Amino acid sequence: MSRCAIHPSILSADFSHLAEELQRISNADAAHVDVMDNHFVPNLTLGLPVVESLQKVSPVPLDMHLMIEDPDRWAPAYAEAGCASVTFHAEAATAPIKLARELRVAGARAGLAVRPATPIEPYIDLLPELDMLLIMTVEPGFGGQKFLDVTLPKLRRAAQAVKAHGGTVALQVDGGVTEETIVRAAEAGADTFVAGSAVYGKEDPAAAIDALRETARAHQSA
Repeated sequence: MSRCAIHPSILSADFSHLAEELQRISNADAAHVDVMDNHFVPNLTLGLPVVESLQKVSPVPLDMHLMIEDPDRWAPAYAEAGCASVTFHAEAATAPIKLARELRVAGARAGLAVRPATPIEPYIDLLPELDMLLIMTVEPGFGGQKFLDVTLPKLRRAAQAVKAHGGTVALQVDGGVTEETIVRAAEAGADTFVAGSAVYGKEDPAAAIDALRETARAHQSA
């Protein structure tokens, strides 16, 4: 069976009850945690101390998405805190290969993210250093945005590159993922899906996760 992972974004959760909100998605493959610094993106969320607390109570692995300046300095601490995967942005990293290797040495899967307008081609040669490639399907910074179909051709090219590399790198999409748009993302080659309001906006988040996973599997490209 093809890989198909659903990573609910806690950006859409109730921040006053995060431990309980994590329990509501215990059937997810991981919890997607957005770290924003109000510099790389115009929003401020949470940082390492909160993540360290979440790590202690989460029933699922933490999938960190660092939308921050100077990830070369800050990203390794999230791996050292026990987070399962740490993704940094290509546009912000000074030495992405060095950083990816540091993350792996610290025990985390290393991910590289690109904004919607950032081409993927300059980073194809980095695939051997990565465990995940994140194609942003909205402009990073805020939840609740609409899926940008203009990113689909890039997603297809990325999927072809991952397949040529051997298919070991997860291909994640983040932004505007719903029951409808997950179909297009899966058809384009994505296998890991970040969903915020499509999970936490439902009365039964666990059921929403199962439904999204089933829909994505039914439409994944061969």
